[in-house]
Amino acid sequence: MYNEQFVNVLIGCIMSHIVIGTLANRQIIKLLHMNRICNLFGIKYPIIQGGMVWCSGWRLASAVSNAGGLGLIGAGSMHPETLREHIQKCKAATDKPFGVNIPLMYPEIDILINMVIEEGVKIVFTSAGNPKTWTEHLHEHGIIVAHVVASTKFAAKCEEAGVDAIVAEGFEAGGHNGREETTTLCLIPAVRQITTVPLIAAGGIGSGESILAAMALGADGVQIGTRFALTDESSAHFTFKDRCLRLNEGDTQLTLKQLSPVRLVKNDFFKQVEEAESRGATTDELRTLLGKGRAKKGIFEGDLFEGELEIGQVASCIHKLQTVDEVMKELVEDFNAALNRVNELKRFI
Repeated sequence: MYNEQFVNVLIGCIMSHIVIGTLANRQIIKLLHMNRICNLFGIKYPIIQGGMVWCSGWRLASAVSNAGGLGLIGAGSMHPETLREHIQKCKAATDKPFGVNIPLMYPEIDILINMVIEEGVKIVFTSAGNPKTWTEHLHEHGIIVAHVVASTKFAAKCEEAGVDAIVAEGFEAGGHNGREETTTLCLIPAVRQITTVPLIAAGGIGSGESILAAMALGADGVQIGTRFALTDESSAHFTFKDRCLRLNEGDTQLTLKQLSPVRLVKNDFFKQVEEAESRGATTDELRTLLGKGRAKKGIFEGDLFEGELEIGQVASCIHKLQTVDEVMKELVEDFNAALNRVNELKRFI
């Protein structure tokens, strides 16, 4: 994806739209930094697979890494020894870089952190917490740290904490989400304005065209969740995948905003939550309704009625189950095709 022609074409596209010299210089500087994600992680394509609960095991992570992206094991749904097993299997399945996504709210966070250090993991993505808490400690052990945010406020905190990359995730994303409900289209340029840290766009990205769009907005790379959750290598239940592949626009929605906003498929459980919220349920009542293991029941066990079905809006654009290799090939080909179409605009503008 990154080659001399790629850079020359994008420079041409940018220059054809620039009328002010200082703006042109600023845009070119951004362009020349667009390969920072590849350089940072040592990967071929600036495509990161989201570390999703109940989807992102060693099979998915190793497949994405072998295909030229960065695979992430999702630690949020794993007991410590289960995570160790997945790390070891991933190391056996790929000689390419891979990482682990660790939600900082995890109750045994210190055990997980020490485990990834012991296992020699070189890349950690953190989320759902203060990036200052563990970044310095991870850096002391030679680990590259990226942190996931949903607002410019927390992006600024990431820079203060010294993270190596920021994942800015718009509210199109599946699963837990930001309270601000900022779309990726608005979030990426806003974050880009306030930080020079390598920036990864997430939320609603599932095609080569959307990768190009994210980069035009100022991202250096992208994180893709839903598209990879609906692959053969994903550990999600086939019934869950099949349901998500048949979703239409509007079939997912943010809910549980009193607790922690989460994007879910509108199934029976979703309706129970909406009814509880409409009658003024307290946070304790909502926690009782949520209970334990809802996400596992829905995503991993395939209970389409009582389970928590976390998936992004872009699922409505995905209609077939593919392998990771097929997805990566399609992403790269569609990116290059979109880039060529943009270049053609120079004839008219």
